[in-house]
Amino acid sequence: MSAKVVLENVKRQANEAQKTITQLKDELEIITEAYNTLRCHQLREENKKLLLAVEATKKNLVNLEIKNGVKQVGIVLNKSAKISDTCKEIPKQQAAVAEKNEKKSASKKKTEQVAKPKNDNAKDSEEIIDVGRLDLRIGKIEHVKKHPDADSLYVLKISCGEDQPRTVCSGLVKFVPIEQLENKSVMLLCNLKPAKMRGVTSEAMIMCASCSEAIEVLSPPPGCIAGEAVHCEGYTRNPDLIMNPKKKIFEAIVPDLATNETLEACYKGAPFYVPGKGKFLSLTLKNCPVK
Repeated sequence: MSAKVVLENVKRQANEAQKTITQLKDELEIITEAYNTLRCHQLREENKKLLLAVEATKKNLVNLEIKNGVKQVGIVLNKSAKISDTCKEIPKQQAAVAEKNEKKSASKKKTEQVAKPKNDNAKDSEEIIDVGRLDLRIGKIEHVKKHPDADSLYVLKISCGEDQPRTVCSGLVKFVPIEQLENKSVMLLCNLKPAKMRGVTSEAMIMCASCSEAIEVLSPPPGCIAGEAVHCEGYTRNPDLIMNPKKKIFEAIVPDLATNETLEACYKGAPFYVPGKGKFLSLTLKNCPVK
């Protein structure tokens, strides 16, 4: 093998390695951004709960003081008042009683927590896994083309009520002609974790009815607008910001997604709908999985 051929092989391998490194960096940035967004949302919710707990504790303390005959004194500080002078106006007996009541209240609360039986039926929203966890919206396809590196994939730009359209990779090339997708409205799942598909980051998923021989894109009711929320009869819509792939939330829900005898897309037999506009239909596939 000549030195020229060896050198070309080395260059080719170096280019492939660089391309792989770039893809890994892109995936790391996506993961980091998704984590930061989710963590910010969690911290905001925790702060709200802490503020409510502080206010409730303050109110409880005031009520205990009133019950024990402690007069409530409103303190107003003017610009010339000194903090030390104002503090002298508060009776020492009131401060002592307040401290005693606070300790008594804390002790009572601790005892109640120990004695109170655990309610196994109490579940927070994160423990409940049903279709309400899915962020399903109306999407409007603005542009569609074939994936440059995957014959079975389309790359679509889909508006879903946000500032910018989302990029979506979908394996519909063998089942749906490109002209049938242009300007079409679809049901779009928006809170899956973004994933790379042959070098293109896919940010959502088009919901379709499918069987071994065919795939059909679900059709929304007439008059829908990009970004409108999709609901399911009998279930509260409370979607995750981004579903944690490790918790397998979508994997637990998808076996119960299917069309019924009248072509309606359903979860456990309950149809999907847009309030005031109607339900989602497959063209011909009855009693087939939806995914």
